[in-house]
Amino acid sequence: MCRTNGEEFAPDDATLRDFCNLGHAGTCSRLPAERLADSVRFTVAQDEDNEILLDYVYDRAHAPAGHGTLKYDCASRRWKATVDDACVQRQAECYLAVYLERKRGAAAGG
Repeated sequence: MCRTNGEEFAPDDATLRDFCNLGHAGTCSRLPAERLADSVRFTVAQDEDNEILLDYVYDRAHAPAGHGTLKYDCASRRWKATVDDACVQRQAECYLAVYLERKRGAAAGG
């Protein structure tokens, strides 16, 4: 589901392939001209002592446009540090879920 311009929109497969899934949707007609970023990238910066740190970087015109760190407590399964943007926070939650699923699979020998 696309949430550009504050409204929900279900893009077709071609739009998803050509704009959304490439990481930079700068040519998408639905993007507002004034925006913080074209995309947000996540990476696991640290995973130890029951705590995971995710770094995130906003990209604008293929250059960094901001960054931060999110903190997740594995024991309580709660975020200790979040980002103010609800959409970016949800993307971080999805990224972390996939990371944890892959980690469990690797630990199980898969």
